[in-house]
Amino acid sequence: MHEEAVCDLLKAHGIDLALTLPCDRAGDLCFLLPERIQTVGLNREEDGVGIAAGAVLAGRHPVVVIQSSGLGNMLNAVMSLSATFDLPLPVLASWRGVYQERIPAQVPFNSRLPAVLDALGIRYTVIEDAAGIGGIGEAIDDAFENNRPHVALISPRLWEGEGCTAGCRSIPPRPRTSSLCLKREIPEPSLTRYGAIEAISPLLGDAAVVSNIGVPSKELHAIADRDLNFYMLGSYTQASPIGLGLALSTDRRVVVLDGDGSLLGSSVLPVIAAAAPANLTVVCLDNGAFGSTGNQPTCAARGADLELIARASGIGRTWKAADAAGIRAALREAEGGGPNFVHVVIRPGNTAVPNIPLSPAAIRERFSRALSRP
Repeated sequence: MHEEAVCDLLKAHGIDLALTLPCDRAGDLCFLLPERIQTVGLNREEDGVGIAAGAVLAGRHPVVVIQSSGLGNMLNAVMSLSATFDLPLPVLASWRGVYQERIPAQVPFNSRLPAVLDALGIRYTVIEDAAGIGGIGEAIDDAFENNRPHVALISPRLWEGEGCTAGCRSIPPRPRTSSLCLKREIPEPSLTRYGAIEAISPLLGDAAVVSNIGVPSKELHAIADRDLNFYMLGSYTQASPIGLGLALSTDRRVVVLDGDGSLLGSSVLPVIAAAAPANLTVVCLDNGAFGSTGNQPTCAARGADLELIARASGIGRTWKAADAAGIRAALREAEGGGPNFVHVVIRPGNTAVPNIPLSPAAIRERFSRALSRP
């Protein structure tokens, strides 16, 4: 089977984590991968970029396996995270819209995909059939040797005539009890994000920390700069995916300082619940606003409750806090297991702090070095 050959090829080229969102024309690859390699199923392709980044920072070799149309969802994260921080990102994409495509909606984007990748300077290799299967390994090697994204565009022709191996389509049993009883009072908040980070920072210890894009990263840098802080410079919605990739790749405690806007724009909380890393704590600094862009209200300002969303996603360990004492109490309790979700309700407002005087390469290098130290 070519699917098995690809799995063997991935292992032979050092891949130890697969991040997948399946395509119906990619054979049974996504069924077979979990038997060979640790695999995390995605809800959105762009989250694979963040998870892969976290894994790479911790020294692992991930691959993203998707349908090529998903590259449209990934491109900003690829350019603002993988390309900006010089992080390797091999992507295996089932190339739709070209070979015997039956769905008209697949054609407009996918047929132009090589030109899109060329315009962005993203390397790609076309795998037309079984004779070119070795190109997958070459794409992986190029990504890791040159610290850059590389996409393998795999024609559905490769999988023609393939049959499923016995048991490869087994589905896990689904019976379970689902219940939710949660009543929380949401008070008028007293802290801004800066005050919340001041309350959090003394409790970080030797945790690896990922801070959200924009002002949150600048405020964390001003309050408690440390080598174990990974400051995001872009990549909206990718703080918690990066934290998940780290938590799956290190025994160290991982803390994500995320925001209500980015979490509401993400599909990563169910993925975190399913992966269930015991060393991960997501702190949602919820000011009900897009704080870095002028405090435009988010859906959390009046309606959505991020703690309820975390619970409904399958994260059972959650807390809500609105002052420094509550934040400290929640974080101390969260140290006993995970994954954890701490919902911190704060006021809008940004503190005037300097820009972070570190290049993307400097942030990456000092963080990875610190992460590898005992």
